[in-house]
Amino acid sequence: MPGIADIADLKNKAMKITQAFTFEAAHRLPNVPETHRCHRMHGHSYRVELTVAGAIDPHSGWVIDFYDVEDIFRPLLERLDHHTLNDIEGLENPTAENIAAWIWHRAKAGLPGLALVRVYETPMSWAEYAGE
Repeated sequence: MPGIADIADLKNKAMKITQAFTFEAAHRLPNVPETHRCHRMHGHSYRVELTVAGAIDPHSGWVIDFYDVEDIFRPLLERLDHHTLNDIEGLENPTAENIAAWIWHRAKAGLPGLALVRVYETPMSWAEYAGE
């Protein structure tokens, strides 16, 4: 079990935390051939993971409050959940890759330590974006 000295040693160390969210949405991929199954409208139960990196605050003991991550991401989540992604500005071609980048560029201002956005289309397939 870590002692007080072990915990004190963590305060200047880099740490990563990840918070997961889910949303339901429909989309179609307009840039694939018409014969491709993803050209037709269909839906996914998406999972988004936001990873934030930073030093552990010596007072709070965390990198960032998970509630703060949720508050920052909530407006984006509300734009995505139960919507047709193609209708959202910037997601006209809503691949998992493009969704991850779209989220990154909108969440980064509120989450300066944002290190990774991972978007799952299915439990077995995902895209990751770690910024420029």
